[in-house]
Amino acid sequence: MPPHVLILGGTTEARELAAALTALPGVRVTTSLAGRVSRPGTVTGEVRIGGFGGAEGLANWLREERVDALVDATHPFAASITANAAHAAAATGVPAVVLRRPGWRPGPEDRWHPVASLDAAADLLPSLGRRIFLTTGRLGLKAFAHLKDLHFVVRSVEPPEPPLPPRTEVLLARGPFTVEDETALLSAHCVDVLVTKDSGGAATAAKLTAARHLALPVVVVRRPPLPEDVVPVPDVAGVLEWLGLSPR
Repeated sequence: MPPHVLILGGTTEARELAAALTALPGVRVTTSLAGRVSRPGTVTGEVRIGGFGGAEGLANWLREERVDALVDATHPFAASITANAAHAAAATGVPAVVLRRPGWRPGPEDRWHPVASLDAAADLLPSLGRRIFLTTGRLGLKAFAHLKDLHFVVRSVEPPEPPLPPRTEVLLARGPFTVEDETALLSAHCVDVLVTKDSGGAATAAKLTAARHLALPVVVVRRPPLPEDVVPVPDVAGVLEWLGLSPR
């Protein structure tokens, strides 16, 4: 039987890893997508859609499909999926690794306000400005729904789920974005505060540069911590090396 690698996907790095693995002879690759996005990017190899039913369901799938290695390449804020993957790997003895792009780091000219959660971000906003560019994704916006005096410009790939703040303008768009485009957007909407999660990567980092150029405060929601004993690697090359499949 060829080695079977399960990728918990949904990120650019997951697609890149699937492409790299399927190009290798004798490797079976399955990418699992949660199904929350109606038009996911193209993924090579086998694809499954939907959840597993928690850690126990994932463990059963690992056994039934004879998975040899598990790669968690989900979004850095998919904490419950990462926890389930760690528990399932421990229960089955399947080697597991987390593929996590490095987080963003502020420069000397940045006006960052790190917070631990969306609720903490919402508490901070009234002291920083009145027109908010909210780029934390379509889930969790209820944390800001009580802020009736602030105007929000919300950007997400899919329409956001209610409840939303009463004064909300929705922009549907998918990155990557340029610094020029982000600067124009912030200026056109008279934004005075940016809110983002520390997703890392280049695809959505241009907004941080634009905010720096405009001297805007940025509220940055920190990533949730990884489970204990979880091995993180920063890129596809690191996963291939961990799998012992690095090009020679």
